Amino acid sequence: MPEFTGPATRFSPDAIQRAADDIGCDVAAVKAVIDVESRGGFLPDTRPKILFERHVFSKRTGGRFDQSHPEISSREPGGYRGGAAEYDRLGQAIPLDRKAALESASWGAFQIMGYHHDSLGMPDVEDFCRRMSNSEDDHLAAFVRFVKLNKLDDELCRRDWAGFARGYNGPGFLKNRYDTKLAAAYTVHAISPSRTDGGIQRTLKMGDDGPDVVLLQKKLGLTPDGDFGPATKTAVVAFQRSHDLGDDGIVGSKTRQALGL
Repeated sequence: MPEFTGPATRFSPDAIQRAADDIGCDVAAVKAVIDVESRGGFLPDTRPKILFERHVFSKRTGGRFDQSHPEISSREPGGYRGGAAEYDRLGQAIPLDRKAALESASWGAFQIMGYHHDSLGMPDVEDFCRRMSNSEDDHLAAFVRFVKLNKLDDELCRRDWAGFARGYNGPGFLKNRYDTKLAAAYTVHAISPSRTDGGIQRTLKMGDDGPDVVLLQKKLGLTPDGDFGPATKTAVVAFQRSHDLGDDGIVGSKTRQALGL
């Protein structure tokens, strides 16, 4: 069995919704990141999707292998093969410096670099890789922690795609148009399919508008104008407190359920 093959368990029911509630953003925002970064966390052979970054490997090994192995160690990014072929590149780097090699790949549904293992609360990069090989819920947990640690939750909640992409993908985000790709993916996921129960599927918060906000306002006994402003937030907070739901003013899955939406 190839190394890094694991259970490869897919997202559990409502996992993305719970993560979005934890961050305070729309489910569509989390799904947009998945689309842009990976479109799913695992390859058909059950290994987590990776992308080996030769410029990171070069930096983490002091450039020792730049001359002998320029295809996997270089000051310049590139050399990508994509898909399972990225494991061929990783496989060339592991005998040279296993720790640096594993830290120089981005892993899973959210393509988080291996060198973040310490800040994510994992004892070493080997543990990080085991979790990435386990399940997409593990990928999701790492993503939520990464977003919060790097204070990118506000950008994701505001749908500030340029700000989020800069913090998540680094200064090269403009060259790769990560911000415009995120915006486009969000738009696709934010268009909810038709429902017969008149319910709301997305997280709602200050600044949102549209028919979902109208439904919310009606449930709260407000005059519906479709604008989630201060008055709507005040009503949401009051409802949450009366139902022991916390009082963040964000209408996530628990608040929607209590409202009957």
